[in-house]
Amino acid sequence: MEISYFLAKFWGWYLLIFFFILSFNPERIRQINADLKDQKFQILIAFTAIVIGLLNVLFHNVWEPDWRFIITLLGWIVLFSGLGLFIFPTHTSHKLAVINVKLIQLLYFLLFLLGVFLLNVGYQVVMY
Repeated sequence: MEISYFLAKFWGWYLLIFFFILSFNPERIRQINADLKDQKFQILIAFTAIVIGLLNVLFHNVWEPDWRFIITLLGWIVLFSGLGLFIFPTHTSHKLAVINVKLIQLLYFLLFLLGVFLLNVGYQVVMY
């Protein structure tokens, strides 16, 4: 259970940090989309996503119907995103280029709410 709280804090902070970075500087979204055309950048991002996702899945593969399932699901999504970018780089970067900045900002707002929820679980601020 201790690893669950650690990962709740990790993913909560991660999602909050990236929400604020991409909210206050939406040009970064365009820059990331442009950088995804570079194969070296794709390999670096894919490798990083695979490592983070695999570590999350190996240390926390809990399929209980509670908040811990969200952490497991995040790990699997990151792992498969990294694998998709590594195995099918042009298809995946093409798909990411279609998504516009406003849709990404909406998605990150939803992830912001998820991050707040996970931080609440991790630090047990509001008991429910």
